[in-house]
Amino acid sequence: MDLLLWGIFPYIVLTIFIGGLIYRYQKDQFGWTTKSSEFLEKRQLRIGSLLFHWGIIFVFGGHVLGLIIPVELYNALGVTEHTYHIVAIAFGIPAGIAAFIGIILLTYRRISVKRIMATTSASDWVSLIFIILAIGSGLLATSFNVDAQGFDYRTTIAPWLRGLFIFNVQPELMASVPIWFKIHIYCTFSLYAVWPFTRLVHAFSFPIRYLSRSYVIYKRRAAR
Repeated sequence: MDLLLWGIFPYIVLTIFIGGLIYRYQKDQFGWTTKSSEFLEKRQLRIGSLLFHWGIIFVFGGHVLGLIIPVELYNALGVTEHTYHIVAIAFGIPAGIAAFIGIILLTYRRISVKRIMATTSASDWVSLIFIILAIGSGLLATSFNVDAQGFDYRTTIAPWLRGLFIFNVQPELMASVPIWFKIHIYCTFSLYAVWPFTRLVHAFSFPIRYLSRSYVIYKRRAAR
């Protein structure tokens, strides 16, 4: 069962994620957009979007520092587990709260503004629900791990995750992981599985051509 949950299922999700993005880009480039509703309502969008996106940026950075960088590097630099834990909590919880409040505000906006509600598709609701589940479960896991003697995911989840990218499957590393971290991981997996089929694809839209495009020259209107 552990092999299925932590060794095979992640690759199924990864296949859906990458394959879905490629298929979506090939078949639905005109739908590769955020479908902005700014012209329908701006104030709530501005507040919610800023909180969500900045919060997510810092949350993502924290995940990179905790899951991608090996614990041995921190030890070599003299960063103790206690120090890392304090810094992770001090920055991670505020960032997670900001992102969670932001997505809740954006969800409330879609419900409370009739014109936006009328333009909201089923895929929009799916993306909102799975984002809320992923962020909420992450906050829950972090909150349960506030204690300085808490669970050190850098010695279990981190090497398991890195092993997946080099096809070194180690499901046994997840045996001792607390249930709330497992719930968060599966909520995140679920988000990745639906990602290619929602507006979330806009996260991979980088305006690279903008850097090399020709200047746009405007003529100044002659004074009368």
